[in-house]
Formats: sequence, structure tokens, C-alpha cells
Amino acid sequence: MSTYRIAVVVGSLRKDSFNRKLATALARLAPQDFEFQQVRIDDLPLYNQDDDGNQAEAVRRLKGEIAAAQGVLFVTPEYNRSIPGVLKNALDHGSRPYGQSCWAGKPAGVVGTSIGAIGTALAQQHLRNVLAYLDMPTLGQPEAFVHAKHGLFDADGNVGEASRAFLQGWVDKYVAWVKRHS
Repeated sequence: MSTYRIAVVVGSLRKDSFNRKLATALARLAPQDFEFQQVRIDDLPLYNQDDDGNQAEAVRRLKGEIAAAQGVLFVTPEYNRSIPGVLKNALDHGSRPYGQSCWAGKPAGVVGTSIGAIGTALAQQHLRNVLAYLDMPTLGQPEAFVHAKHGLFDADGNVGEASRAFLQGWVDKYVAWVKRHS
């Protein structure tokens, strides 16, 4: 395979989201044969099983983008010690109707950042539980609970010097994970 396409699902809708910045910065650490593309989840309707037979265009688009990818990177904030509702909504849409999940078999990576000292540890654990059910082989180690503090990003939006070696190591492991499972 010449290029690995990675669908990036950012669990935050905020314009100046730290997690969107992290997703962009992580993509810059990947090798040239990896292409990271952030997918939209802000336009998905609330999941309703009654709509399974006639999914909205935004849902079909999301499922198509995930299906075309060789891996998925989830970059999530932590809201009230769990994943944001908008991220859970996207996961539910992609998994339905039953037996037609776009997530199944896609190698996943989970990372996130928060201003809290424990980063997004609990949100990531909740997300991992969902991904296990969705049959997504998910990179277990290293875990990356990134504390969003001054210096995490440089002036150009790249990973700052203090975190670069750790996050480069995480990206390298994720790249190997995708290659092994896609």
C-alpha cells in the first residue's frame, strides 16, 4: 500500500479546541506514507434508530470516510469524566444499522488533551470500552494523557519541544499498529 489514509475523529466542536490542535500536530509527526484527514461530526443529527433505513447524507458521508480509511485516530477531550456526547453520537451512527458498522476491524488510536492534570484518562478509558465492542483493534500502549499547558504547541502549531519525543514515540507506535492491522 503506497498511502495509509487515517480518519481523524476529534471529539470537540470548539473553534479553538486543544484536541483539534493536537490532532493537527500529531499528523505532522507521521511519515509521508500516512495521510491524516479530520472528518466532520458536527453536522450529524442525533442518533435515532428510526432513521436506520434512511440515514442522513451527513451520516452516509461519515461512514464512507471511515470505510475508505485504513485506520482511525480518536482525539478526545474529557467532559464530566467521559467522552463528549457528539463523539458518542458519531460512534453510534457509524455502527448502525446493526451489522453494517463502518468501525469494525479498523485499527484505532486514542489520545487526548485537557487542562486537567490527568489529561483525558477517564474519557479515553470509556472510549476504549466502546471501541472494544465495535471490534476496533485499539493501540493499548503507550497511553497518552496529554496535559494541555503552556509549551504543548509551538508558535507554528507543532508539538512543543518538551512533549515532542513522547508524542513522536506515540505516533510511531500508532503507525506500526495500523500497518500491522490494516
